[in-house]
Amino acid sequence: MNKKKIAIISLCTLLLCGCGKQIPTLADGEQAIATFSDENLNISINDLYDNMKEQYALNSLIELMDKNILEKELPDDIENEMENAKATVKSMEDTYGKDQITSYFGSIDSYTNYLYINNLQQKAILNYAKGKVSDKEVNAYYEKNIYGDVTVDHILVKTNVTDETSSEDEEKLETEAKNKINEIIEKLNNADDKLETFKQLAKEYSDDEATKENGGSLGAINTDTLSSSYDELLEAARKLEDGKYSTELITTELGYHVIFKESTAEKPSLDSVKDSILETLGQEKIDDDDTLRISAMDELRKKYGMEIIDSDLKEYYSNYIANSIAQAKQSEQTK
Repeated sequence: MNKKKIAIISLCTLLLCGCGKQIPTLADGEQAIATFSDENLNISINDLYDNMKEQYALNSLIELMDKNILEKELPDDIENEMENAKATVKSMEDTYGKDQITSYFGSIDSYTNYLYINNLQQKAILNYAKGKVSDKEVNAYYEKNIYGDVTVDHILVKTNVTDETSSEDEEKLETEAKNKINEIIEKLNNADDKLETFKQLAKEYSDDEATKENGGSLGAINTDTLSSSYDELLEAARKLEDGKYSTELITTELGYHVIFKESTAEKPSLDSVKDSILETLGQEKIDDDDTLRISAMDELRKKYGMEIIDSDLKEYYSNYIANSIAQAKQSEQTK
């Protein structure tokens, strides 16, 4: 009998003993897990193991292996990822109810453990992908995508167009909004103190209630400082000289804008943003290559000297890796 079978049988034995029951022995000497009045129907612990091995054991084995490996690999992330898992479960409970979760995962603890291991797996996969990023890729990304913060004020003019707005009314509303933008720019053109005038115009014209009373100030912004709704605004701001305002229409999903660029901060050093760049490029590699997720965990298990003793499970695992990679490659071709 191999070591894995001994371990599972020992666990079954322990569970039965824990219930205060004496384990019966079948005629062939095997320990019973369930007996019947007809002895030919009896089920031994070995029967249970063989059945579990074929249907469920590989997933359970991978889960156990990964939990042990990942907690050793990522000790500083254990507490945080467990808290994240618990928070997700709590949110799911509040949204769908406890019964809905237990119907799929058996228990709240099982679902929490599943999420916890998954969180650690994603960390390990990202670390693996980051290791595939070259210095050349990091430097290229730094040169092309990293900027100093820009301090920007804006005036937002909404069109107030909705899904129910007719084509005729939509055109009218957009024309009114554009005319208001042109009016703002004209007033700035004629002002002596451009910045002070801009701030006063923001209070008068802007539809951004969060910034208008502060002269339209968005503060020092950079990539990901604001939502993607401001991407076009940020791109336009980078093209402006410090102390200048926009004279062409800036359009975002929020509406139309006039912006004033107060200043540009020095570009951060490569060392200070390298970790962030690696995170970004690592995630891009994962998104571009579905096989990385499988390879990352397979290599991590091998790094810790994984050896599956049970010959059947060893074959199941080998087939699982090969099939998963094949499916990932096929999925990439259909993207």
